[in-house]
Amino acid sequence: MVEQAIKDFADSNKSPDGFGFVILRYFNVAGADPKGRIGEDHRPETHLIPLCLQVALGQREEICIFGTDYPTQDGTCIRDYVHVLDLIDAHLRCLDSLGSGDGKVYNVGTGRGHSVREIIESCKKITGIDIETYEVTRRVGDPPVLYADNSYIQQDLGFKPCYRNLDSIISDAWHWLKLHPGGKE
Repeated sequence: MVEQAIKDFADSNKSPDGFGFVILRYFNVAGADPKGRIGEDHRPETHLIPLCLQVALGQREEICIFGTDYPTQDGTCIRDYVHVLDLIDAHLRCLDSLGSGDGKVYNVGTGRGHSVREIIESCKKITGIDIETYEVTRRVGDPPVLYADNSYIQQDLGFKPCYRNLDSIISDAWHWLKLHPGGKE
């Protein structure tokens, strides 16, 4: 609805120096600054990677796996995880390219996905800690597979995710969380 409101506003202001906009549709933003300066800190936390890492830190007892009967390789949902630094790169490219009256919409992700079990296994490998899981039923409305078609932003702005390795994304998130176990306050 917000996208449509932005488009409608731009359409109502057609002039040579008209309203320009770029809409970015993020997929699952993950990771952190590799130097540990910024990272994910939601309250309450709802994202899979930080939840797994909180189990590794002893801040949670277990991670719930919502559904194990999806038509995927391991039965769990598959999602696209884009590193926060790649997202910053996408923003900068958009700002540099935006002109008066422009209106563009881009998906920002890696263009491929990882299953819930792959995320958990990578978190175990990176932390060296077993992550207790608890299987529950599917959440209503969760599609089996969801990842970005980022071809438009690649073609139009030359955007190409640099952080495509899942272990690297999780390693950066783990580094930040170890430095800031209570979050950034």
